[in-house]
Amino acid sequence: MALRIRHIATRFALILALAAVLPLLAYGVVSIWSLQRGTRESVVAGNQNVAARAAEEIRRYVSSHADILKALAAEIQDTGLNERQLQSVVTSHVLQFGEFREITLFDDSGKVIVSSRVGPPRVSVPKGDGTMFGGVSMSPIRVDEDLLPTTVFSVQLSRLNQPAGWLVGEFSLEEMWRMVDQIRIGQRGFALVVAPDGTLIAHGDPDRKALIAQSRNMKGHPLVTSSTSSASEAGSPTTAEYTDESAGPVVAVSAPIAQLAWTVIVEQPTSEAYASATALQRQLIVAIAVFLLSMVGFGLLVGRRFIAPIFILQRGTQAVAAGDLQSRVQIDSADEFGELGKAFNAMADRLVELQEDVKRQERQAMFGRVAAGIVHDLSHPIQNIGNSTRLLLREDIDAESRAGFHQTIERELQTLKRFMEDLRNVVKPRPIERFAMDINTTASEIVESMRAEGERHGVTIEADYSGSPLMIEGDRFALGRVFRNLITNGIQATAAGGSISIVTARAGDRAEITVTDTGSGIPADRLPRIFDDYVTTKRRGLGLGLAISKRIVEQLDGTITVESEVGRGTSFNLRFPARDRGSVQAAAS
Repeated sequence: MALRIRHIATRFALILALAAVLPLLAYGVVSIWSLQRGTRESVVAGNQNVAARAAEEIRRYVSSHADILKALAAEIQDTGLNERQLQSVVTSHVLQFGEFREITLFDDSGKVIVSSRVGPPRVSVPKGDGTMFGGVSMSPIRVDEDLLPTTVFSVQLSRLNQPAGWLVGEFSLEEMWRMVDQIRIGQRGFALVVAPDGTLIAHGDPDRKALIAQSRNMKGHPLVTSSTSSASEAGSPTTAEYTDESAGPVVAVSAPIAQLAWTVIVEQPTSEAYASATALQRQLIVAIAVFLLSMVGFGLLVGRRFIAPIFILQRGTQAVAAGDLQSRVQIDSADEFGELGKAFNAMADRLVELQEDVKRQERQAMFGRVAAGIVHDLSHPIQNIGNSTRLLLREDIDAESRAGFHQTIERELQTLKRFMEDLRNVVKPRPIERFAMDINTTASEIVESMRAEGERHGVTIEADYSGSPLMIEGDRFALGRVFRNLITNGIQATAAGGSISIVTARAGDRAEITVTDTGSGIPADRLPRIFDDYVTTKRRGLGLGLAISKRIVEQLDGTITVESEVGRGTSFNLRFPARDRGSVQAAAS
């Protein structure tokens, strides 16, 4: 109960804290959500701007050099230069524009006309697997022997609208790598460039440049797929958050290079991107926690004082429940708790009065019941004794009749004696002395002595004893009284023509006696109380026989149980610790 009261104080403190902190808590949740959302939008917008500018720079870088080769092609096909002049032109372009490692002119059959390279050219006429933009074909990106990205630009020459050969230039993208390397987002944010087929062609992270040499395919990257579809549909950058294999959780944006079908992706770890928002979020959480704990402590202090009268009432209630009806509470307040304290004291005063009334009524009821039982049980024997005594005084009574009257007086006196012994055992139970005894012998003596009583009521008494002596430590006179009570109850409950059976047997280490009658039975609702003092199922008697029998059995370390069914009879089962004859005699000595 004390624990529950403390829980009430705790709940009161929490309610008070929530009432004060709930607005702050709601504001904090909304602020954190807004902060996270705003930070993400700001980071994404900034990174998208970086990705878009990088994509535009790469596009202009590649397009400008493609335009250079395209302008050279126009110059060659329109001027009608001879082979020596063509050789000079292509060589000077390679020297002027360092990104071109080689420029070679082919005729329409694929034969080399001139080349800036000494020796066999490394380039060839395009086979249609490149990307066309602005009249220039660009082959897929490859990594050369120096582990640098390289592509090939090809421009088809024409004369009088007829193919007149190809101008092919090998173009180094090393400068594009430098451009990508210079893109930094914070300390750990890098950019990467992916080709249309998913091949990684540039990466700003120095630790991951080896992926380019490995021709890492990025088709499974979430932004490569989405960027491709987005570029084809709307041409707008996309964004995503995912877990990178080396950088962990990252926020990334992509920007397509439409003319080249490349994708520029900018990745930044979320821990760095959202660092300021995370720090501010921690500060808000700490502030809310401090305010909440402060209000909880304040609530506990105020709550305990507020509910102190409940503690007082709780102690008073426990005292009354323990039987201390003199307990009173002292609550000095003018509010509802004060009124409740007065009501509690008034209730306790009334309980004292009711207890005295109940005790007085119980004494009266018990006295009346005992008196009625005594009168009921003694009136018949006394009446018989009185009648027999008056008849003995008559002179015309013969000797045989006088003997019968003497026998009646002796029997009724024995009844009175047993009745007085029952009362004396209830007030002060007589100690039982234990001796070695055979249950079969004691039971047979009682059965034989009760047969005449059974026959007088038309009830047959049968017995079935165990084949060998059934030894226990007991008192044959006390146990005989138990058997006599059970048989007498059976005779009184059984109509003429019925029977009573007594069975003795050994069940393991227990000696078992069963007394069964075919009488009227006992209602199920009365079975649990039939061994109580002054409880009887008969119309006469004090109800002490079974109560005394149970006490005797328990004093002998035994048990007694009953089973009954209305209209079919009742069965009492007695069990005692069984002993062999030698151990019983040794224990008794």
